[in-house]
Amino acid sequence: MTTLLRRFAGSLLALALLVGAAAQAQQLQPIDRIAAVVNEDVILHSELERALRNIRAQYAGREDQLPPPNVLRRQVLERMVLTRLQVARALESGIRVGDQELDAAIANIAAQNGLTLDQLRERLAQEGQSLAEFRTSIRDEILMQRLRQRFAQSRITVTEAEVDAALAAQAGGGQQYRLAHILVALPEGATPEQIATGEQKIIGIKGLIDRGEMDFAAAAVRYSDSPNALEGGDLGWRTLDEIPAAFANVVRSMAPGQVFGPVRGPSGFQLLKLVEVRDASAAAPMLVSEFNARHILIRVDQDTTPEQARARIDALAARIAGGADFAAVAREASEDANSRDQGGDLGWFPQDAFGPEFGALVASLADGGVSAPFRSEAGWHLVQRLGSRQRDVGDQNRREQVRETIGRRKLEDEYNRFLRELRGDAYVEFRNPDGSVQSGG
Repeated sequence: MTTLLRRFAGSLLALALLVGAAAQAQQLQPIDRIAAVVNEDVILHSELERALRNIRAQYAGREDQLPPPNVLRRQVLERMVLTRLQVARALESGIRVGDQELDAAIANIAAQNGLTLDQLRERLAQEGQSLAEFRTSIRDEILMQRLRQRFAQSRITVTEAEVDAALAAQAGGGQQYRLAHILVALPEGATPEQIATGEQKIIGIKGLIDRGEMDFAAAAVRYSDSPNALEGGDLGWRTLDEIPAAFANVVRSMAPGQVFGPVRGPSGFQLLKLVEVRDASAAAPMLVSEFNARHILIRVDQDTTPEQARARIDALAARIAGGADFAAVAREASEDANSRDQGGDLGWFPQDAFGPEFGALVASLADGGVSAPFRSEAGWHLVQRLGSRQRDVGDQNRREQVRETIGRRKLEDEYNRFLRELRGDAYVEFRNPDGSVQSGG
């Protein structure tokens, strides 16, 4: 029995030494703390710090315009929460971004900045970010963009009567208005006490602006609950048909620099500032950018794997880089039956004719430039830009642009409502730097 006790005691001693060594190692290697819990996901402290560094870099020399550190931390965390929720919803909806598509997007970003992939990796490292982290951020951006597109296709409609009314308004005076706003948000089903608190807050903000103690943009950065708070509440340039009907007549009568409100809206209490007005007469030409390009396509199908297609397009790219004529290579090897016999020539087309990724890539090239190989749903491509031009879209296209303008305004309103619902239905827990849970998350 004594021998067994000695062995048992020796085992306890060994276990204690292991636990002590583990604890010491833990002290030597700081743990990446959790900044927020978002449903079943987490946002790490290191991710938050990197986002905060990016914001501070954007405000270099204007640091006094940023809110106090605790307010800035909360604003940036809210943005990151909305990103996580949108990415999760996109994945639940079956939206995916493949590795090869992501590789192509990153290669295009590097090319647009005149960098090789290794140089991009070095640039990211200087900014404290790994290539893997950058890949994740680009993937999330693409997922959110596609979620927004799917939302627009399923929920946004524009009637002919709305287009007619907008064209009539333009004919009566084609002005554009640059607006900014400050939002004090109210939760769904706000209580009378919450409404009163929100109203007092927006009145206090308006008082600071009226007394000249803070300009509108600085007040937006510091106090607004809107996703664009860190941009000073800037809403950009809008025509009257892009402004909600409740505000359109008010904006028409305002002078630049004037602030309207407070006013209660669907999201909470708002202040609206008219920053500038400019003429944008409907009679003026409406120009769009068009491009002339040729391409080579190697399809991915049941007979050709993505790896095989990539190897073939890489070989063709090497031939062209070595001096081979693009059109001749397209006639020989391209699998796009519609353009192969024309040397891959796609003719003149607007930027979005073949999708946003394809259009952005063509726009990033110089005339005569050849892209790096990139992936689409059809397969692997090479593109050579031949030229660009500005074209007056004419009356019919003007009507379509007005339709798109109204659609964008409706989408903005509806998608912001969707984001509020998404945020309201989520379990979100904010944590302090010491790991304790914040109240009111």
